[in-house]
Amino acid sequence: MSYDEAKKRFRGSISPVITPFHQDESIDYVKFQELINWHIASGSHGISVTGTSGEPSSMSIEEREKVMETACKTVNGRVPFLPGTGSTNHQETLRMTKAAQEMGADGAMVIVPYYNKPNQHALYKHFKAVADSVDIPIILYNIPGRTAVNLEAVTISRLAEDCPNIIGVKESNKDFEHVNKVLLKCGRDFNLYSGIEVLCYPMLAIGGAGHISATANVAPKEVADIFNKWEAGDVKGAQDMHYEMMPLNDVLFRDTNPAPAKSALGMMGKIEPVLRKPLDVPSMEIQEEIRDTLVTYQLIKEDVHTI
Repeated sequence: MSYDEAKKRFRGSISPVITPFHQDESIDYVKFQELINWHIASGSHGISVTGTSGEPSSMSIEEREKVMETACKTVNGRVPFLPGTGSTNHQETLRMTKAAQEMGADGAMVIVPYYNKPNQHALYKHFKAVADSVDIPIILYNIPGRTAVNLEAVTISRLAEDCPNIIGVKESNKDFEHVNKVLLKCGRDFNLYSGIEVLCYPMLAIGGAGHISATANVAPKEVADIFNKWEAGDVKGAQDMHYEMMPLNDVLFRDTNPAPAKSALGMMGKIEPVLRKPLDVPSMEIQEEIRDTLVTYQLIKEDVHTI
């Protein structure tokens, strides 16, 4: 598959699937596979794992690679598979991105290194080295709220020009002026994905390729339908879905992602709502709000209780 073909294929709602754990915090691979199959059956256009929602910084490298491999085999080519392979450590990022290629992933999503706060030239060198190390498509992942540094549009443009396999960026960035400049500088055939739930529809309107939204963990069909309606030319329908999803988006970010999503999935009977330390479940007050919202969306029955 050429990089131009990848740009056309990697469109829509790419679900950033959570990593389910047992009560002892070991990975529940059975539930993990069930979640992936549910996402695909619900109409998700792609699958990503070991991104922010997957708690990768709480896993060992070996665990991350096993989760990626399990997901790759489960997806089995039904939709594009784009695992998160980034780390705060450059050599680890190279290792996991190469592993993604070797296991047959369709591409890789590589986060801006967190905690280190590299400057723009350092970010360019980091991402170029990663892109040069593989032949698969690379999606950059810009999330300044987590990484403490913004990957500037001019740096993204420079990387896209110098690395033909860098075909897009996930922008978890509330600065809508910035994301407009990304497409202006990179060209409108560059794949722009929203990682901010309230911007999933607006980014489609400026030429985005889709979204990678944590809300898809709880409502994969509805999140995919925002893209489906837009793609079909049903602008009002896409707008309606945008506003319909806002209360659910809000409640799923009352606490640090993926804690609310895992609580919701626990109430829905999909997983044990376990997070690895230092994360923990939301307060009872937030859990009650999550429960009431899920009832409103008819995702659970009224007799379901909090965890």
